[in-house]
Amino acid sequence: MNALLPLRGPVSIRWLALPLCGWLVAATLGQGDAATSAAPSAAPNTVAVAAERSVPPLAPFTATYEAYRQGNRAGDATLRLVRGEGETRWRIDLDIRGDRGFAGVLGLNLQQSTVFEARDAGFLPLSQSTVRKGLFLGKKTVGVYDWSKRSAQWRGDIKDRHKAPVALQDGDMSGLLINLAIVRDAQPDRVLHYRYVDGGRARDHAYRVSAAPEPMSAGDLNFETLRVARTNGGNDETLVWVADGVPTPIRILQREDGQDAIDLRLIQYEGH
Repeated sequence: MNALLPLRGPVSIRWLALPLCGWLVAATLGQGDAATSAAPSAAPNTVAVAAERSVPPLAPFTATYEAYRQGNRAGDATLRLVRGEGETRWRIDLDIRGDRGFAGVLGLNLQQSTVFEARDAGFLPLSQSTVRKGLFLGKKTVGVYDWSKRSAQWRGDIKDRHKAPVALQDGDMSGLLINLAIVRDAQPDRVLHYRYVDGGRARDHAYRVSAAPEPMSAGDLNFETLRVARTNGGNDETLVWVADGVPTPIRILQREDGQDAIDLRLIQYEGH
């Protein structure tokens, strides 16, 4: 049975960034860290977050976001989780489309996918691809996670130093998978650790989950969200907001040198 949650109107909140992820974000859009300002007070139709979040089982969904760049609306984004072959194989896709006039903004014309297996021990990436489109150029990279050799390697339009094999460790994930893991793992006042292996690079990511929920508006709805902030990203901040029972981030914010860069704000999601 499909569940459709429309979020009408712009999301009026000061917020976050994907590891895309960052979302996402962080992984897809960049990596980051720390804080954000308070959101407006909750309305009567607020969706509450329990002291301990309930996390729905992995299931297909399609989430639609409005994309902002430096505070201005610049396009749309879709984050989609689909089933693959067999019981454990999945694919997660991120598609960011810049509005006309932003076609030359490379970061807002991006398609990214990760094929993975969902196991009891976590998400196991198998392959990853990224396509970036600009006004006069396009770039594509493809990576393969070879767990039999415990090595990952990327080819395509990528710097030579990132084409070398990367040794894999248990728990390694792509940026998109880290976004999924944050939704799964975020609990009040918890510290989260992940190892990002994507684009020929390996980095340790550390995140801090807020101790108390924060109200966040999204059109006619209000959510009680937990803010998840990367704590070891230097001048680049990644902030992700998650809500109880929602399989995708409510908002993803990438900040650079204290300024909002890429901002994805959920307007609708559909579970299949």
